[in-house]
Amino acid sequence: MFLQNYKKMIGYIDRITIDPKVLFGKPFFKGTRIPISIVLKMIRDGASFQKIIEEYPRLTEEDIKAALDYSVFIIDHPEEEIIDI
Repeated sequence: MFLQNYKKMIGYIDRITIDPKVLFGKPFFKGTRIPISIVLKMIRDGASFQKIIEEYPRLTEEDIKAALDYSVFIIDHPEEEIIDI
């Protein structure tokens, strides 16, 4: 089980980061100032991956999947430290 969780962490750890000096410490996509919450809200509202990429061309499908993986991990493991700053 740990190995499966670790693989998920690797999936998003290369794409998502947290920096207390950027966006008040909210998670965002590396190399951007795009918070993952924006993408999650767009998905909630029915946006396709393609629509998200059109709105934010610096993002890829893998970035969007990483945001979803990150969210799932947070829900499943609220007590764990997940990203080193």
